[in-house]
Amino acid sequence: MGLTIKKWAEEDRPREKLLQHGSRALTDAELLAILLRTGTTAETAVELARRILAAVNNDLNRLALCSINDLMKFRGVGQTKAITVAAAMELAKRKQRPSDSRYVIITSYDIAVYCAPFLEDLDHEEFWALLLNNANAVIGKVQIGRGGITEVSVDVRLLLKAAIERSATRIILVHNHPSGSIEPSQADMRITEKIVRAAATLDIDIPDHVIIGHKQYFSFYDGERLPKR
Repeated sequence: MGLTIKKWAEEDRPREKLLQHGSRALTDAELLAILLRTGTTAETAVELARRILAAVNNDLNRLALCSINDLMKFRGVGQTKAITVAAAMELAKRKQRPSDSRYVIITSYDIAVYCAPFLEDLDHEEFWALLLNNANAVIGKVQIGRGGITEVSVDVRLLLKAAIERSATRIILVHNHPSGSIEPSQADMRITEKIVRAAATLDIDIPDHVIIGHKQYFSFYDGERLPKR
């Protein structure tokens, strides 16, 4: 049986080490071990954490992509531990996202910075709308579609209802391409035109539609693909 964490020198125990030296002093494995809390009869929580990290080539971005079921495939990781790790990974993603209340969109890059943290690593398509006021500040966001790997069904009525309720004057359309390609499809063009025309009847502008890929994006406005009202 491996040495238990309780038998380690106090300064080497993850929780005690964090209390004494701060979270930055801990390795990725030690931080993950705190989330896992316990190991197995054959390994400590730190050793379990190292095994999990080794399986994803010590890449935290790959760890963040693991589902609850993926995590539970590791011996020693039950549902509670898997949920704890998944929740921590999601918080880390959300930390990268700017606050709605003070985020102003000027360029397509601003849109990509705002949306990439919750869209670029998904294995399925999601379609979102950013609701803006006259100052181009984000006053809300709404998911209006979710689909498979290659296509997504969009609820235009849900989008317009949300825009009216929040008194939005502009809507930015955003969706991801899990394939990695950021070239707009014919379906992307059709739904964009449909939304632009529907929004125009309510005097709501659609300044841009951005497709998020992995570490890249495509802007309908920049690429001169945005349909006219």
